[in-house]
Amino acid sequence: MDEATLRSEMVRLAKSLFDRGFSVGSAGNISAAVDGGFLMTPTNSSLGNLDPDRISRLDADWNHIGGDKPSKEVFLHRAFYKTRPGTGAVVHLHSTYATALSCLETTDPDDCIPPLTPYVVMRVGTVKMVPYATPGDPKTGDLIRALNGDCAAVLLGNHGPVVSGQDLLSAVYAAEELEETAKLLVILKQTRKRYLSDEDVAELKARFS
Repeated sequence: MDEATLRSEMVRLAKSLFDRGFSVGSAGNISAAVDGGFLMTPTNSSLGNLDPDRISRLDADWNHIGGDKPSKEVFLHRAFYKTRPGTGAVVHLHSTYATALSCLETTDPDDCIPPLTPYVVMRVGTVKMVPYATPGDPKTGDLIRALNGDCAAVLLGNHGPVVSGQDLLSAVYAAEELEETAKLLVILKQTRKRYLSDEDVAELKARFS
């Protein structure tokens, strides 16, 4: 996908996420790999009202070379590209139910999203939680790099989800799947749940990894 098309696609998908309440105000940020570097939503911008020409352009070393100043969360995006070869996009949202799980003491930090449905296994995989850090603190990048690329998605403690994918569309789909599964987990929190078995999960990973 050429850069102009990718910019337009970023605007379209960001607005879709915003319009459906996956982000509010100026919350959330998105990046995507492009020839010679990266595109990133600008700092203090709304995902519902992006201008394709003002999306930040960074070179391969993450130097800002065009467009508006990039999101202050650039460090956490960079960590995913660094530790997960083949990453083509990263989506960070403040979606309600995933953020709720990031605030609950009962959420397992090593497995925040247990295998409730096949699609969360197929599209998201194991989700770990990293400890809280101030938004924009470079420490967030260190926390994600410490996972050694084992997870395509994480929950930032008391903050929200970050999801990577091989391209922009797959990263958005995975972020949506994570949020909808988190919603199910919150809705079903006080009831007995039937999770997929270890054998079911293994089969899904073998067929769809």
